[in-house]
Amino acid sequence: MNPTEVLIVGAGPTGLVLALWLNRLGVAVRIVDTSAAPGTTSRALAVQARTLELYRQLDLSDAVLAAGHQVPAANLWVKGAQAAHIPLDASGGALTPYAFLEIYPQDQHEQLLVERLHAVGIEVERHTELLDFSQDAHGIQARLRRPDGSESHCTARYLAGCDGARSRVRKGLGISFPGGTYQQVFYVADVEATGPALNGELHVDIDEADFLAVFPLAGNGRARLIGTVRGERAEHPENLRFEDVSQLAMTQLQVEVKQVNWFSTYRVHHRVAQQFRRHRAFLLGDAAHVHSPAGGQGMNTGIGDAINLAWKLASVLNGKASVDLLDSYEIERMAFAERLVASTDQVFNFITADGRLARLLRTRLAPVLLPRVAALAKAREFLFRTVSQIGLNYRLMPLSFGDAGAVHGGDRLPWVVSAGQDNFTALKRLGWQVHVYGVASPALVDWCAAQALALEVFPWSPACEAAGLSRNALYLLRPDTYVALAHSSADVGALQRYFGSRALQPW
Repeated sequence: MNPTEVLIVGAGPTGLVLALWLNRLGVAVRIVDTSAAPGTTSRALAVQARTLELYRQLDLSDAVLAAGHQVPAANLWVKGAQAAHIPLDASGGALTPYAFLEIYPQDQHEQLLVERLHAVGIEVERHTELLDFSQDAHGIQARLRRPDGSESHCTARYLAGCDGARSRVRKGLGISFPGGTYQQVFYVADVEATGPALNGELHVDIDEADFLAVFPLAGNGRARLIGTVRGERAEHPENLRFEDVSQLAMTQLQVEVKQVNWFSTYRVHHRVAQQFRRHRAFLLGDAAHVHSPAGGQGMNTGIGDAINLAWKLASVLNGKASVDLLDSYEIERMAFAERLVASTDQVFNFITADGRLARLLRTRLAPVLLPRVAALAKAREFLFRTVSQIGLNYRLMPLSFGDAGAVHGGDRLPWVVSAGQDNFTALKRLGWQVHVYGVASPALVDWCAAQALALEVFPWSPACEAAGLSRNALYLLRPDTYVALAHSSADVGALQRYFGSRALQPW
């Protein structure tokens, strides 16, 4: 067995994705979890478009799509009437191959990832607890409790804390987790039901009734209900049953529940760790940030953390980058987490706030404004870019440089389909690559060949211009498919300076 290079603590989606990516990049991993098996119930449902784009690199997207449910539209309800209908394909159809919301429950998601790990010879070590750890200039020394109660030691080069909001890794590092807890109690229920809100689309009630969202599940009449519990009922949520939950919002959405398959209550926190890294130990997913469920961002953000960190760890461990590259993980992902917590707070507070003014805004202003906003193509596109995470960028950060057309270093590469060619097909490759839309100079072709750096040349078309790309420009893509360098003149010297100044080597 190869010596462990990265010890991953926590086998939720974040830890499992990190293990898969690292393994594909030739890094020896070990993943441990205190649970006996993957979860059989879950709260996380949404797989956003950006996650599906990135999942193409490990041939995961098709499996998720085949087993899940594609939500084509979102609907907002006020006072028992539909106030806005937002078709997602019209909002994002020109932006991504995945212009919908994919519903794929976390328990199924985890099982898929576990099976993929098993296929490459990696097993999650269950009933295994991280007791404590230390680190020095050479690596991590961790003490583990095995299923039989005995203790063992693990030495690794790096440690990844993917162990949730109560992270043992974060506590062991002494990193604070400032923030707070929303006063509302949430309930979640998997049900079989009938009514107009069971049409395969997302429906959200935002008026004076208890907040309620109806998420469709695969299969006719199956849905996940997520709502708030208010007043005296919220004082002892552990004793609540589905029958105790207010029926007002369900009545207004015309949801008639026939059978409850699963019911639970919980509170939601909004916190961001003060650091995402300390020396050789990293925090990812809920160990680093937790926030409201507004927009279905949590699981996707953790997966984004994993993919961001994986290629950087692999670059360092495989001798293709200096250790300084790892500093960019915290810079890039903490900035996004802080913005995410702030924005989901604002949305969540609007749709759940008590008080006369809040009710007036939701019941009087929202029904008038929402249809008008939803009718604006630019507004729909902005909303889709934000929720789907395709608008996430790393502009003005250490690994991002230059601009060409409307594309800046740090941006997600725009999706273009022209003359039967889909530029995202090339993004399945794991590694650095250069894109040119138009004609690549002989000097660029020769330099990329000498460096074994993949070069993709696409014919120029009106679609390229509409996407914001610049003709004959150079776009250097990182292994996670974000634009590292955009240069309008396709200068080989720009590539040399980019890699040389950052002590990076293409692979």
